[in-house]
Amino acid sequence: MRILVTGGGTGGHIYPALAFIRYVQKIQPDSEFLYVGTHRGLENKIVPETGISFKTIKIQGFKRSLSLDNVKTVKLFIESIKRSKEILREFKPDVVIGTGGYVSGSVVYAATRMKIPTIVHEQNSVPGITNKFLSRFADRVAICFPDAAQYFAAEKTVLVGNPRAQEVVASGKSDVLAEYGLKSEVPTVLIFGGSQGALKINQAVIQALPKFAQKDYQVLYASGDRYFNEITEKFDIDKISPNLSLQPYIKNMTDVMANVNLLIGRAGATSIAEFTALGLPAILIPSPYVTNDHQTKNAQSLVNAGAVEMIADAELTGENLVAAVDAIMNDAEKREAMAKASRQEGIPDAAERLWSLVNDIVK
Repeated sequence: MRILVTGGGTGGHIYPALAFIRYVQKIQPDSEFLYVGTHRGLENKIVPETGISFKTIKIQGFKRSLSLDNVKTVKLFIESIKRSKEILREFKPDVVIGTGGYVSGSVVYAATRMKIPTIVHEQNSVPGITNKFLSRFADRVAICFPDAAQYFAAEKTVLVGNPRAQEVVASGKSDVLAEYGLKSEVPTVLIFGGSQGALKINQAVIQALPKFAQKDYQVLYASGDRYFNEITEKFDIDKISPNLSLQPYIKNMTDVMANVNLLIGRAGATSIAEFTALGLPAILIPSPYVTNDHQTKNAQSLVNAGAVEMIADAELTGENLVAAVDAIMNDAEKREAMAKASRQEGIPDAAERLWSLVNDIVK
């Protein structure tokens, strides 16, 4: 099968696409793939390193206020449709899958005009502008949160999940925590704010570290490179407590997540897909800097299910962070109830479901 995947701008659009490609490569090795992104997006750095065929188109997003840039955006969109059709004619895909971002708007729309089967994959509980637009033309809309169904036509919407979930469940119990100076047998809290870190989370952790040092559980904190030096200048972690580990980055995050008891972080769709597939309870601090505040809405759906606790970014302090962690880590019954609810929200066979959807629409 020839599959064209398009999506970009953020890791949340890229990593699910790559996870799906890796899944299909395992079960149908003779499949051929082409990834279409932008020349400036994060995908331009990530995808070429995977060895997957990669092409780019030039496009940009609309400004929310009146701007001459929007005239340029319209011009680029029209040109990008033409470029997308050229790519489609050359590659001749059996199906086109868009995972979000402006680039997928051009490519998927062009594919629908050429009568090529199309799938829109929406990772968040509230869809973005591009996927709302594309859903009117695409053959199917694959969603990751049941809450997202209300925004799309029922007859073409399917709950599929995020393919990253299926990758993470392959990670089993191991002694990976030893790589970070921690003990596998001690209950562990993982805190991270994304690859770059998060200012408010870092500030709260700095306040909380002396208190975490006195706990029976251990804490692994990935600060992000930008905050690592600041926190190591304030604390000599090795002298404070052996149950604290500070890292700038965790390269084997999926393995680590499979071996901890509580996760604390942002509420990005991919992260949620990963920890719910593992049945991991969480404390989520949604980023207030994302479009349509979709992280808060992602988190709220899991709060309603009993799988997570949520603290607003503006309200986060070291004191309430420690209190929230203690309430879960010191109550095994509560932690197990949250883990069960998390597991029920997870979709560990998401890549398989998306593959089944592909086969349904490819004649």
